[in-house]
Amino acid sequence: MASRLETYTHGHHESVVSRHRKRTASEAAAFLLPHLKPGMRLLDVGCGPGSITLGLATAVAPAEVLAIDLSAEVLAEGRRLAIEKGVRNVCFERADIEDLARPDGAFDVVYAHQVLQHVREPVRTLQAMKRVLARGGLVAVRDSDYGTCTWSPPEPHIGRWLEIYHAVASANGADADAGRHLYGWLVRAGFEDLRLSGTTWTFPGYDSVEEWSISWAERTVDSNLATKAVEYGIATRSELESIAEGFRRWCREPEAFFSIGHVEALGRKP
Repeated sequence: MASRLETYTHGHHESVVSRHRKRTASEAAAFLLPHLKPGMRLLDVGCGPGSITLGLATAVAPAEVLAIDLSAEVLAEGRRLAIEKGVRNVCFERADIEDLARPDGAFDVVYAHQVLQHVREPVRTLQAMKRVLARGGLVAVRDSDYGTCTWSPPEPHIGRWLEIYHAVASANGADADAGRHLYGWLVRAGFEDLRLSGTTWTFPGYDSVEEWSISWAERTVDSNLATKAVEYGIATRSELESIAEGFRRWCREPEAFFSIGHVEALGRKP
């Protein structure tokens, strides 16, 4: 478990988790929600602090949702949030999907948000999800594609940040452009009846440009991305600090705009 946490591109610095807390099922799982019904057994893989999980749990209540992650800290946050929100049909458990101690066919739905872009063998991970799905069960995955990042006005520091992000993800054995590969990975994993959709986060829109940029300024110097960039010799500490300052300066531009695309996919276990 520790090795996977260490190579999780974002890590769990507060600058990262604070962004994850903002996520909701109504946005992150909008492509899945119409297919959920009360009583469905659902597994949330890589649940983070649980803000998406609770919306999924509400949709399938009274059935219990199992939410798994490798980080004990974010799982503790999820448990606290469930108590705060009065959501009782969810269990948070530290576990790896590839070693999950649940029988074959234990779930009707498996959901994973921004997970496959961080694993070394995404097809193998999808096959592990398929194992615990009942026949005809639904897999729902969503991943961003960093190759779709666009911004205006031009800012060289952001371009360099994107190069570093891709390089660190690659050195971790992951693929920052996972969105474009979801369809192929699902085919290779043996899923059928595939349905694809796409969404784009825009700033301003999804959030303010300033809030998004300040978050990435912090992550560029304080998160696991920074640690690994220096460790792998991809960037120096001083370069990362310059990039962070570039983010802070750029976001004050009155016309500042940023966008990143996401791909969502549904598939059935034959």
